[in-house]
Amino acid sequence: MSSTLFACYREPDDPAAFDRHYDEVHRGLALALPGLRSFTGTHPTAGPDGAAPAYYFIAVLTFDDDAALGAALSGPEGQAAVADLPNFAGAGVDLMTGPTATYS
Repeated sequence: MSSTLFACYREPDDPAAFDRHYDEVHRGLALALPGLRSFTGTHPTAGPDGAAPAYYFIAVLTFDDDAALGAALSGPEGQAAVADLPNFAGAGVDLMTGPTATYS
């Protein structure tokens, strides 16, 4: 079973600056993580009831298993990605991990 890291970013004060830094710097740091199998991101839109989304941006990084995810985050590439968070995610980010089941 694969293991997934969800990085859920809160609404930044300057969305354009957030997007620019993410695209120009942080995305490359994430792509350098050893063992990364897939990496997607989305800017959520309003829910079916029109409510504003809880997060500005959600990144989803998938690894073969918990050991691969742990190794990626504890290595120098993971440490560099975590160290970069204060440079653009001042509004906060919630990081969650867990085993992932594929249903299709």
